Amino acid sequence: MERERRGDQEPSGDSLPPSMALLAPGQDPWSLLGLLLSQLFLALPLTARGGGQEPLPRITYRAGDGRRALSLFHQKGLQDFDTLLLSGDGGTLYVGAREAILALDIQDPGVPKLKNMIPWPASDRKKTECAFKKKSNETQCFNFIRVLVSFNATHLYGCGTFAFSPACTFIELRDSYLLPISEDKVVEGKGQSPFDPAHKHTAVLADGMLYSGTMNNFLGSEPILIRTLGPQPVLKTDNFLRWLQPDASFVAAIPSTQFVYFFFEETASEFEFFEKLHTSRVARVCKNDVGGDKLLQKKWTTFLKAQLLCTQPGQLPFNVIRHAVLLPAAASAEPRVYATFSSQWQIGGTRSSAVCAFSLKDIKRVFEGKYKELNKETSRWTTYGVPEISPRPGSCSVGPSSDKALTFMKDHFLMDEQVVGTPLLVKSGVEYTRLAVEIAQGVDGHGHLVLYLGTATGALHKAVVSGDSSAHLVEEIQLFPDPEPVRNLLLAPEQGAVFAGFSGGIWRVPRANCSVYESCVDCVLAQDPHCAWDPESGTCRLLPTPIPKSWRQDTERGNPGWACATGPVGRSHQPQSRPQIIKEVLAVPNSILELPCPHLSALASYRWSHGTAKIPEASSAVYNGSLVLLLQGGVGGLYQCWATEKGFSYPVVSYWVHSQDQTLALDPELAGIPRERVEAPLTRVGGGAALAGQRSYWPHFLTVTVLLALVLSGALLLLLASPLGALRARGKVQGCGTLPPGEKAPLSRDQHLQPPKEHRTSASDVDADSSRLGTEMA
Repeated sequence: MERERRGDQEPSGDSLPPSMALLAPGQDPWSLLGLLLSQLFLALPLTARGGGQEPLPRITYRAGDGRRALSLFHQKGLQDFDTLLLSGDGGTLYVGAREAILALDIQDPGVPKLKNMIPWPASDRKKTECAFKKKSNETQCFNFIRVLVSFNATHLYGCGTFAFSPACTFIELRDSYLLPISEDKVVEGKGQSPFDPAHKHTAVLADGMLYSGTMNNFLGSEPILIRTLGPQPVLKTDNFLRWLQPDASFVAAIPSTQFVYFFFEETASEFEFFEKLHTSRVARVCKNDVGGDKLLQKKWTTFLKAQLLCTQPGQLPFNVIRHAVLLPAAASAEPRVYATFSSQWQIGGTRSSAVCAFSLKDIKRVFEGKYKELNKETSRWTTYGVPEISPRPGSCSVGPSSDKALTFMKDHFLMDEQVVGTPLLVKSGVEYTRLAVEIAQGVDGHGHLVLYLGTATGALHKAVVSGDSSAHLVEEIQLFPDPEPVRNLLLAPEQGAVFAGFSGGIWRVPRANCSVYESCVDCVLAQDPHCAWDPESGTCRLLPTPIPKSWRQDTERGNPGWACATGPVGRSHQPQSRPQIIKEVLAVPNSILELPCPHLSALASYRWSHGTAKIPEASSAVYNGSLVLLLQGGVGGLYQCWATEKGFSYPVVSYWVHSQDQTLALDPELAGIPRERVEAPLTRVGGGAALAGQRSYWPHFLTVTVLLALVLSGALLLLLASPLGALRARGKVQGCGTLPPGEKAPLSRDQHLQPPKEHRTSASDVDADSSRLGTEMA
């Protein structure tokens, strides 16, 4: 199966594309037989995988594919472009790299331009201490920027690992340019940035206060949720009460009107399982929390957490959350959280991923339900009803809570009910690491949910969610030649691009590349809400604002029969059968020709037709999607490769084949269609057409089979002979065989310990012993 669209350039004049390879079976039947066998074995696993129901990318772009133009920013001497921040006006991209912070101008399309860069390296003393603590001074003992938020119009706030000694500072801005950092403004960043750059973390600025989730110690065994900056007192989780498991891993922090939600993954303590069971969580704290007076001083008094469940009926759950983002409420929808998940279990030896949607309304309802309580005698979690305490423990009430409510909150921080999500996309063999979402308005005026998903192998998937909450993959873009994870994704709606950070730089990826769809049928079948067919120009174009009413698009169903039925671009009468261009091939009699068929979509099935009749089986074969013709009398005419997708069939390519001896007139029904002459220098089959047609490759196949059997038998005999020879040699050493002269007496201990000396045998000795040793040698 070809999952990648072939090149769109077709030959003209004397040129011939590499796909039009000429086959000469009379010259090399062994090569043809090998090719057929290899294609048979390659096709078997692909056919089995293609029968699944999970979505496949319609088009796949390999790294460096010119059809999908990308722009790469990189800077010599810099790496680990992990943290991305978009300015308020959307024209500047701030990037946190290793020991440096950059400001990039992204207003113009193309490669982002460097406005300025400020270094922020860890001090030599901290690097020395880091190396002394057995950390690598080549990969770990640096300042990795982990927090970069916009504090106000004139300052950014950033934090870094600072060689396993977290530090934070304010960064002054002047006309979107970064001013240098002075050492006296750098403060300790413990609790705001992780020590280890490999640890996951999250941070968000809400109402002038920074809410962070990270590891709070050097060993990475003390997770913490902490609030810093701003006028409110510093609050954090209580490590002694085990509100968080030691292996908690934070992936996102999302603020709302009253609360801040933290999304993370940890070991489940409420389940009895035969192995270490991971679970995904959402935790909630109130913005107006001031801590306790006597109990829970400088600690959260509103900390609650609940389980997130992303699963399909009858399947193992996706229990490891990887990333989460909030899509604000639209005019007709409520705010929803979209998150990517993976599973700790491998199905069929491969990882699987899922994208689930959670409503903030459902999350709020779970936090207003029943609690769980740990029975200290049995060490089991049980359901605890709503306590008769007013105001409700964990609510954002004004003023400090009572001691009774705080006592209750110390032990009842886990909610009983689960927050169940709606699976939108499930994909095996892929690990989604990052996520970005947006609503794209289509020609019909409706909003369509678009997901941008970064994978652990460096690919970017674009998925569109239909009205029935099912997603289809529009395209897959391989960003890097060598596999490595996408570390960050940031959507810039004003620029119409997605920015992907990785170890070597920043990729700028346009949200869509509509020009790759060359026909109305292909444009509509793509179901990309950013693309529509313009009947006036006859091209697939990016949707402008406002959207012209004459443009054609069908994002929900992808039905070209309806969308491409009108307009001057053709297909108005018979859009299913009338080709856009016909390629004329002037063939040589008694020769073999390959007619290629470009596979425009991985979701389509392909077949060949010969006018209104079937393909002549005696003189043709389909090889790797191409039609191989033996040019005999009566095989000329119209040959078309048809694609069928979503129940719609259309010709991908059309050939008119006629012979030099007998030129065929073009069918009158095809009048008015542009034609292109393809000169194909064909190879004549020796012995004429009749000989070539009668030639059979069955004797060659039997010969190859017999030779293969002989080779395998010989290899088996060699494998069996080696153990037998070893056993016979061992028997001789133990005295079972005839000893040569000079070794009839047992070796003494001294002789045995002496190192072996070089022994040479003369030719006469060999002649004398040849009769005696001949049998043994045999």
